[in-house]
Amino acid sequence: MAGRGPAWDRLAKNDRAGTIDDQVEVLAAVAAMFPDDVDTSKVAIRGWSFGGYLAALGVLRRPDIFGAAIAGAPTTDERLYDTFYSERYLGHPETNSDVYDAHSLIPLAPNLSKPLMIIHGLADDNVYVAHSLRLSSALLAAGKPHEFLPLSGMTHMANDEIVAENLLLLQIDFLRRALHISPTPNPDDPSRQVP
Repeated sequence: MAGRGPAWDRLAKNDRAGTIDDQVEVLAAVAAMFPDDVDTSKVAIRGWSFGGYLAALGVLRRPDIFGAAIAGAPTTDERLYDTFYSERYLGHPETNSDVYDAHSLIPLAPNLSKPLMIIHGLADDNVYVAHSLRLSSALLAAGKPHEFLPLSGMTHMANDEIVAENLLLLQIDFLRRALHISPTPNPDDPSRQVP
């Protein structure tokens, strides 16, 4: 986030997972400011890449706050990430292995108690699909139901307009089911017209 300065930027050093606490804090502040407009019993978190990690972390670590999550191309174990990006925050995996262990979602899989949808492009050359496959395998081993949507031929983002639109519609459907939200009836729908 621009304008915060180096001291703020360094808060994430060795603690990128702590950013989920920031999300919880902001949600609480928004709910306090708009108590009539925010239903804190129906909060979902959605993200892609690091945001996908954060979304999965939300339901794994804070199911008291997040009722559902959509994790797109999540970095589930920073050791699998192929660039130095993680090292900027977590140090080198060989000398800071305890920090890497603390940031992995894999050991948290048995904690899942809320609906989770994992989405990943099978041709992702940024965050390899191995991240999502390992998390899904750990969830399955723990007997935790979840949804996994592989995107055949897609890279890190859905780069086809039709696929991207349909992907958003699937996510909306997932959130409605997960949070028990009925679709808002369309008054222009001909099937709803009274003869």
